[in-house]
Amino acid sequence: MTEPVKSNSAPAPVGPYSQAILARPRETLYSAGQIPIDAATGTIPPGGIKEQTRRVMENLKEVLAAAGYDFKDVVKTTVFMVDLGEFGSMNEVYGEYLSEPFPARSTVQVGALPKGARVEIEVVAVKEAG
Repeated sequence: MTEPVKSNSAPAPVGPYSQAILARPRETLYSAGQIPIDAATGTIPPGGIKEQTRRVMENLKEVLAAAGYDFKDVVKTTVFMVDLGEFGSMNEVYGEYLSEPFPARSTVQVGALPKGARVEIEVVAVKEAG
């Protein structure tokens, strides 16, 4: 059984996808990729990759919280970047939100992201059923 997760504190999907899907009975959460849109303004924050990564991580935090999860439950992330030359700066901010044991991660460079974003991140989170 699956159910969609929706946080009004994170941007609404801009296409045919959910912010996250909760898969039961294993209590596994699969998020959609979050881009750095500020839910309050509908815009990408000014600045560079650090500001965009922080907004993405805050959006993910809201989506996780809407399902009763937090970053300690994340077991896998996928990071999509327009320029892997900005990896170090993205990684610095990303690391502020996660702690050991760090989740598995894949990072790929892409030609473009929605709305002109520089970074998009999706997560898989797991916790004990209860």
